[in-house]
Amino acid sequence: MSRPATITILIFLVIVSAAVLFLFDIMFFKGAEENITSLTSIEVREYQGDRLSSIADFRENSIRGPQYLERETYQLNVTGDVNTSFNISYDEILDKYRHYTKKVTLYCVEGWEVTILWEGLLISDIVEDAGVLPGANTVIFYASDGYSTSLPLDYVREQNIIMAYQMNGVTLPPERGFPFQLVAEDRWGYKWIKWITRIEVSSDTSYKGYWESRGYSQAGDLNRSFFRLN
Repeated sequence: MSRPATITILIFLVIVSAAVLFLFDIMFFKGAEENITSLTSIEVREYQGDRLSSIADFRENSIRGPQYLERETYQLNVTGDVNTSFNISYDEILDKYRHYTKKVTLYCVEGWEVTILWEGLLISDIVEDAGVLPGANTVIFYASDGYSTSLPLDYVREQNIIMAYQMNGVTLPPERGFPFQLVAEDRWGYKWIKWITRIEVSSDTSYKGYWESRGYSQAGDLNRSFFRLN
């Protein structure tokens, strides 16, 4: 085969591959949009006289796109500076721990915000079940897409931080973090990790998650810049 013919074939294959990927992206995001739209007719939009944002008001900005975890096979791993590490299923989590409801606003560094009615479980209840060791001061969260972030243990306890499984009265759809999303109130949105698969109790206050290792503030306080100031 001549070189011009080979180049022509390679160019053709590149064009076909690009077209297939483009069509896949269109079908993928259309499906995700339809899934979210189907929930807007049944979600709660008012709570105690206050108007709530819609599930559809979020913007997709995750590092690898929505993650699709199976309820039947999901296991949360709780580990680190604890007496006993353990794995626990989705249904076991919902059956074992007390449920809490909170109306909390997520503020994204991109400039948008949503106020949602969240229902979930206390992180402190879960880690205390493992037996937090003396000296532990940090909770590190890991997601199925490789994302991670951390928060002080005292903050998690004192602010009654929850791991939500429901928003506006409906189960989290995959596009919004199913099975669990952290509700990190008073913190910038990059602390609100979705698709949580592992919780690690640690004494490493310097741990830097995905965005923290790229220059974002370790604390993520809303009343401060989200950029780390040296």
